Amino acid sequence: MSQQDFLFELGTEELPPTTLQKLSKALLQAVEQGLKAAELAFSETHVYAAPRRLAVTVFDLQTRQADRQVERRGPAVAAAFDEEGQPTKALQGFAKSCNTRIDALETLETDKGKWLVYRQQESGLPATVLLPQIMQQALDALPIAKRMRWGNSDAEFVRPVHWLVMLLGDVVVPATLLDTEADRVSYGHRFHFPDAIRIDSARSYAAQLANTGYVIADFAERRDKVRQQVVRLAEELGGEAIIDADLLDEVTGLVEWPVAIAGSFDERFLSLPAQALISSMQGHQKYFPVQNQAGELLANFITVSNIESQDTAQVIAGNERVIRPRLSDAAFFWDTDRKQPLASRQEQLKSIVFQHQLGSIYDKSQRVASLASHIAQHMAADAALAKRAAELAKCDLVTEMVGEFPELQGIMGRQYALLDGEQEAVATALDAQYMPRFAGDDLPADAIGQSVSLAEKLDTLVGLFGIGQPPSGTKDPFALRRAALGVLRILIEKQRDLDLGDLLTTAVAGLTDKLTEKNTAQQVQHYLFERLRGYVLDNGHTADAFDAVLALAPSRPLDFMQRLEAVKYFRQLPESGALAAANKRIDNILRKNDAVDVIQPVQAVLLEEAAEQKLASVVAETTTAVAAMGNDYQQILQTLATLQAPIDQFFDEVMVMADDDAVRQNRLALLNQIRTLFLGVADISCLQQ
Repeated sequence: MSQQDFLFELGTEELPPTTLQKLSKALLQAVEQGLKAAELAFSETHVYAAPRRLAVTVFDLQTRQADRQVERRGPAVAAAFDEEGQPTKALQGFAKSCNTRIDALETLETDKGKWLVYRQQESGLPATVLLPQIMQQALDALPIAKRMRWGNSDAEFVRPVHWLVMLLGDVVVPATLLDTEADRVSYGHRFHFPDAIRIDSARSYAAQLANTGYVIADFAERRDKVRQQVVRLAEELGGEAIIDADLLDEVTGLVEWPVAIAGSFDERFLSLPAQALISSMQGHQKYFPVQNQAGELLANFITVSNIESQDTAQVIAGNERVIRPRLSDAAFFWDTDRKQPLASRQEQLKSIVFQHQLGSIYDKSQRVASLASHIAQHMAADAALAKRAAELAKCDLVTEMVGEFPELQGIMGRQYALLDGEQEAVATALDAQYMPRFAGDDLPADAIGQSVSLAEKLDTLVGLFGIGQPPSGTKDPFALRRAALGVLRILIEKQRDLDLGDLLTTAVAGLTDKLTEKNTAQQVQHYLFERLRGYVLDNGHTADAFDAVLALAPSRPLDFMQRLEAVKYFRQLPESGALAAANKRIDNILRKNDAVDVIQPVQAVLLEEAAEQKLASVVAETTTAVAAMGNDYQQILQTLATLQAPIDQFFDEVMVMADDDAVRQNRLALLNQIRTLFLGVADISCLQQ
């Protein structure tokens, strides 16, 4: 079977930079799926993404489908002919649908009887016939939120399409996609080389664009060049660049031929909070800030141009003119905000709606303050400081700075609180309330910050669940998933052994007059533990171990994790498999005999067999030992592992269901004692072998 390399390139107006990678990855995945569905083999693929193009190369693509035998099963022989041996309507219809004669059909014998079948050798289609449909389906499947039309065309895409390249080997694949006819002509950089470039092959594609057209088509290669240039320039300035990953991706999506240049601004702006300057440079201008080795901002920035200018000084001057009014605005906001104490802004929060059923931001702040105070008490922290922090927590939302830079909420609150003379713990909590902001983000460092962060998230969860608005599918406008994971991470990773049941009940009490749903606390707790499942699986635990602990319905996430770690340790013991199986057996026996809740003590006088006497003695000793271990779950399970031998001997030598009712009940009570010992840590009968 012959093979050729395939190239697809779609040339467009500038594509959205923040979604460029997502589009390219989706295109590659759809192309690979289409080729596999068409049974066209290939060795490897590569995707390219630049501001004005999406491209895919497929190497060693099979140029034609393999021939194959098509088999269609028709009616059973018994149903194909009537009593006189004439073809039934079912058989006639089947033959007609296959476009063949009845006598051309064959018989297939199976263990379920004989069937008539139609077999035909079908020739494989050439790739040039299949590729247009494969590529059209791939384009249709792209995750484009809103497609647009252009000119008089009925075609729809994220941006207007200007050219289409489809090459199989050195031959153009005949196709028209998005009202654009396929060719081998691409185009270079909009300014450096706007002329046509005749592409020779898939393997020469990237080099031709780079060497002739001033276009680095590979996204990863272009991003590396941006990073390298930015890092080098920052070093020449005597500092290091602050490179935000999302900004790096966005800048990469904006340029075809990156050229990094450095500029500066008036040093007087360095008196502003560093984060305000960083947000202005990154968010508005797509600049990379520069800091010294001590982490202090320098009066410099680095921007990435899409051209190699012959007058770099003029480009730099232009960027410096643009950044100056931006920083001046930030300075004005800073000066204006400082004229009014943060605490005086609480009244303004009454006019901002958090959620129409749950009231204003002010109402939420008051609820969070009460809940944070309650949590702080359980952490042996200063409840008054937690309450004060929660009352101030949302005040920076009505400042000029946060109004212009929403991403600075909390950060500016901390700055303004410190200027107002608030205690350090209070000020820090204003920023900590939003932690963690994203997966893997830092957690609040101290108890006050943790109290406010927990209270903020729990109030939101209880409020939205309580009015019947939990997250559904991909819709989560209040970021409840993130809030739930934040609660769990703080309690577990910061070693806060708090009871979720208590916290949620307290949160519900603060919202009693607004909630419409019943059992809100239970709903939220269930949701939190569902999120905990994902958390523990991501951290190396197994689903059955999670279920083993969940079966006990614990309400303290930290305690849950400690039990889970003990189960993980227990599974490594040689006795674990046999004990898990024994627990399943014990559980089944107790359930079948309605003895799950047996609480009667084991009576020594009713122990008839040596094996049960030995087991009872060992269980009694183990019960005493375990009682002294407290919550050392690992040590408890290690101790319980010693029960394996006497339990196995018991089942080998003793008939649990004795004829004598008293003896039988006594043996069930013994089994229940064993079961209760293990349930002190987890239900290990849930463990899979």
